[in-house]
Amino acid sequence: MSSFKGAYFYFLAVKILLVRFVKKIYFSTNFYNNSLKTKIPEQLYFYPNPYLLSSFVNQKLFTFELSKINNETFWNDFKSTKEEENLNSFFWLNLINRKNDGEAIQQIITIWINNNIKYQNKNWDNLQITKRILAWILNADIILNNTDKAFRQRFFKSIIMQINHLKKNLSDENDPAKKIEIVSVIILSGLVFKEYNSNFEKGFRLLKNIVESFFDNDGCPINKNIYDLVQCSKFLILIKESCKDAQEYIPDFLDDIVKKLVNCLFSLQTPNNKNPLFNGASEFKTHSYLEYLTGLEYKSNDIKNNIGQIYIARGKKNLLFFDVSSPPPRKYSKNYQSGPLSFEYFIDNNKIITNCGFGNKISKKAELISKLTSAQSTLCLNDSSVVKFERNNLINNVFSGAITNTFEVSDLNIDDNKNYITLSAKHNAYENNFNYIHQRTINMDKKKGNLIGEDKLISSDKNKKLLNMYAIRFHLYPGISAVQTMGKNSILINIEKNKSLIFNSNGDNLILEKSIFLGRNQIINNFCITISGPLNNNENKDIIWELKKNI
Repeated sequence: MSSFKGAYFYFLAVKILLVRFVKKIYFSTNFYNNSLKTKIPEQLYFYPNPYLLSSFVNQKLFTFELSKINNETFWNDFKSTKEEENLNSFFWLNLINRKNDGEAIQQIITIWINNNIKYQNKNWDNLQITKRILAWILNADIILNNTDKAFRQRFFKSIIMQINHLKKNLSDENDPAKKIEIVSVIILSGLVFKEYNSNFEKGFRLLKNIVESFFDNDGCPINKNIYDLVQCSKFLILIKESCKDAQEYIPDFLDDIVKKLVNCLFSLQTPNNKNPLFNGASEFKTHSYLEYLTGLEYKSNDIKNNIGQIYIARGKKNLLFFDVSSPPPRKYSKNYQSGPLSFEYFIDNNKIITNCGFGNKISKKAELISKLTSAQSTLCLNDSSVVKFERNNLINNVFSGAITNTFEVSDLNIDDNKNYITLSAKHNAYENNFNYIHQRTINMDKKKGNLIGEDKLISSDKNKKLLNMYAIRFHLYPGISAVQTMGKNSILINIEKNKSLIFNSNGDNLILEKSIFLGRNQIINNFCITISGPLNNNENKDIIWELKKNI
């Protein structure tokens, strides 16, 4: 069956790539270019608030002043491909002097339009267009200040042609999060241009279908990706606020999903103001975005304990994130990291136990490493990952490393009282190949901050005689130092001066290893506590470990 599925996806990938190739040729023709030319709007119906773009813009990306730039060579003086991409997004418009740079901006945009009057593979990527149109429309006040009619027409014509390109090719986009970005820009065009009110109406119908299929009842994306949760919230909130400013109706489904997304975002707050690292997430600061939401008068009325089956246990000065989720469906699994029952732990405002983060912005190799079970704070058998990832390069080019098998997490039990919270669950990912069920129980002391964990390896068939090796890893957050004690039976974890933790275990071998952290878009060295040993003749194994304050 697996070989049949592999063949199916191979031929499907060939078909999709062939269609893409033919389309790129077609996009470059005058016939296609003329098909994008429709009625040029006369003016903007209203000017959206540029502040709504601030959540998208990295203040560190652009530090130049336009008065010191040669406008004629602006589109040739790139220091890197990344800088070129950033400039073509036009997000830098939010960071310039809004009083004095209007003429320079018009010259720069005029040159861009002249160079990109027809489809360009590099600059007409769907997501590049969405960023550019957002930046142009939300900064239209300065772009169109004291301009002539000829520039205004060229500017509006370019916007409409790019929007028409998005509309014509929306069905080719398979990623729901990216579809939300594209549809949001289409809706925005219908808000600001009366002549294209149909974009507003049709866009909301499309958006409703995507939202209903991509988010669970609590507002978390089905792919369980925290980055998509944040990114989708930015676009949906922008559209809602723009509707409000334009005095247009706000559909009930949009109001509902925004409330749920805001609840999820505030529920994921951590003491170090950085997001937890599960299922395709790299580290980013959350505080500024939550401040942005607060500035728009969004607040959470429902702090949740379960976001996308990441269970959140809260104590007086400690916080635990526990992954009790099964893998998402294959089509949503391209960023899945195979760490069932992994956890992250904070105490006294410090992150102690972490997952390694997603290395997709470092390299292909780093991305693959970060998907492996060994990169998460959980159990590995025989140095294997709990799922397999598609390795065929052609299929990966289309489906981006989706998983090829699955498993189930079951028997979640939660006991929450005044002093303790106990979480327990099991998964069967290792049953077929290694004959074991993994059950993890974590007991968190809400007041003292101590953790007691129990990892049970339960043989599902005593008649099978297999020799397995287990390893349970606890990755320490970068900057946390640790040493193994003289007796080799515990690890001393130093948090800061006069504050430390002690890690103990009854496992076979307890060691402190060097590891790597991939969550900051670069490779960073850190430490990893590992408990390991053999599993002989399918014996059941019960490993107890403890993390407590060193008094």
